[in-house]
Amino acid sequence: MNLSYKKPDLKNVYYDEFLESIQSLNNLTIAITGTTSGTGYVAAQTVASKGARVILLNRKSKRASKSYNELKKNNPEAELFLVECDLQSFESVRKAAKEVIKLCPKGLDALCNNAGVMALKDIATSDGFDVQMQTNHLSHFLLTKELMSSLKKAADNNGESRVVNHSSISRFGVKSLEAQYLEKKGGSLGGNGRRMMFFPQARWKRYSQTKLANAAFTASLSEKLNNSNSNIKALVAHPGLSVTDLQHTTIIDGGMGTWMTSQMMKSGQTKEDGAIGIIKCMTDPTLDSGKFVGPGAGKMAMKGPVISFDLEPFYDNHYTKDLLWTKSCEAIGEDFII
Repeated sequence: MNLSYKKPDLKNVYYDEFLESIQSLNNLTIAITGTTSGTGYVAAQTVASKGARVILLNRKSKRASKSYNELKKNNPEAELFLVECDLQSFESVRKAAKEVIKLCPKGLDALCNNAGVMALKDIATSDGFDVQMQTNHLSHFLLTKELMSSLKKAADNNGESRVVNHSSISRFGVKSLEAQYLEKKGGSLGGNGRRMMFFPQARWKRYSQTKLANAAFTASLSEKLNNSNSNIKALVAHPGLSVTDLQHTTIIDGGMGTWMTSQMMKSGQTKEDGAIGIIKCMTDPTLDSGKFVGPGAGKMAMKGPVISFDLEPFYDNHYTKDLLWTKSCEAIGEDFII
C-alpha cells in the first residue's frame, strides 16, 4: 500500500484573530484528552497560553512525552501535567481520573473529551468493545462520570464548569444510533470495508456511530444537568474538515487511500481553525449548555467561521438519549447518576 500521503499546505484563516479574543484563563484548570497532535494539541497550547492549568490525558508514548515537552517550552510559565490515560482500557481511564482529582483540589473547570480514532479495523479492545466506540465515546463517558465530583466542585466555587465533547460531520453518516455498536461486539461489527462516500462501508459506519454517540451524549448529559439545576454545562463541537494526523493514522490502518485523501484534504482547513470549536466551548462565557459549535451547521459544514447552533433532532430525542445512556452505563458496568 502506498502511504505517501502529504498534508496540504494550508494557512490559518480564523484562528489568529480568535486567539486574540480569548480572555485570561488564570486560575482555571482544564483537562484535555488526546493532546499529542491535531486539534487537541492546539487546544492545549491555546488555553495554556492564556494562563490555564492544563492536564494532558494521553496514552503513554514517545509522542505524548515529546508534545508535553514542546508545550512546556512554548509556555514556560504554564502549569502542565501529563497523566497517562489509555482510552482503550476502562481500568486506565479510572486510574487517570483519580490522578486528575488529586491535581484539582479546587475542582476541574473544564473537561474536553477530544481524543478520537477514525475508520480503524473491526477489532475489539481488551474490554471487548469496538476500538472506535470505546476510544471515541465509551471511555469518555466513563471519564466524565468519574470526574463529575471535581466538575461540581469547580462549578460550586466558580459559578460554572464544562464538559466538552468532540463530534464531527460524520454524525450524518448513519441515520440513527444502534445499540449493537455500544455492546461487547468488538471484532464482529461488519468487517473492514473502507468505502466512505455514497454507501459507506463498515469502518465508516462504526466511525459515524461514534460521532453520533458524542452528540447524543451531549444532548442527554445537558438535559440531565439542566433537570438537576446544575451549573455544569455540556457542549459539543465539530472541527469541519481539518488537516490533522487522524488522516495519516487511518491511511496506515487501511481505512483511506492516499490519492483520495490528498485530494479531499486540499479543500480542508488547518488544525488551528479546526480546533476553534472545542476551544470556544471551553472558554466562551456566553455559550449556554446544550449547544453545538463548529464551522457551520449541517452535512456540508467543512470549513468557515465558527458558529453556535442547536442540537439536532435526529439524536436530541428521548429514544436516542435513553438508548445512549442505558447502553453506555451497561458498557462501563455502573450507573451514571447526575
